[in-house]
Amino acid sequence: MKTQIGIFLTTAAFLLAGTSAFGAEAAPGVNADEALKRLLDGNQSYVSNRLTIENAIGPATRRALAEGQQPYAVILSCSDSRVPPEIIFDKGPGAIFVVRVAGNVSDPIIVGSIEYAVEHLGSTLIMVLGHSRCGAVTAAVDGAGHEPGNIGAILETIAPAVELARKDKEGAAKSELVEAAADINIKLTAQSLVEKSPLIRSLVDSGKIKIVKAKYDLHDGTVKLLEK
Repeated sequence: MKTQIGIFLTTAAFLLAGTSAFGAEAAPGVNADEALKRLLDGNQSYVSNRLTIENAIGPATRRALAEGQQPYAVILSCSDSRVPPEIIFDKGPGAIFVVRVAGNVSDPIIVGSIEYAVEHLGSTLIMVLGHSRCGAVTAAVDGAGHEPGNIGAILETIAPAVELARKDKEGAAKSELVEAAADINIKLTAQSLVEKSPLIRSLVDSGKIKIVKAKYDLHDGTVKLLEK
């Protein structure tokens, strides 16, 4: 009998500890600076091959999250299969609200998804995350006519960044032009969130949320913040 009670108490303590630890990761009240630190620290764990994400996955986590979610950061990233935000930031379920689209561009549906996270879920940080050697940006740079179907809409959205990159990098090699266009595209997307959403603009102006721009390096796995 004592053995059974001991096992029960040990199991209960384990489940509560798992819920508590996860709750601390996705707890409300995390400001934008702390949210950014958590993301960059997680990226360092990923780069160093010391992932802790396994500790945030399990029955206790699922039970806790079934009651609701409070992600502290929104990641608007490219759909590229080599750039999974949860892994490159070493985050388990409930920590980050991820919106993915080819070329990390924005449209009303993307903006609405982000509005939902910052208004209803309490996220305090928005990160627009591009990456090196982006296929969508490369296609926009190639500009070999209009792509069929809806792919053309993505390239048209990236086109302004390509035009600015061509002016800034006149005579540059294609690879350099692609990276310059990718950087500008990230910045234009971040700017568009404020321009397209009075809600996001109001929250930024009041200091309740922050928008940061970042780029993932496919070669070494690092995420670096871009200058303004």
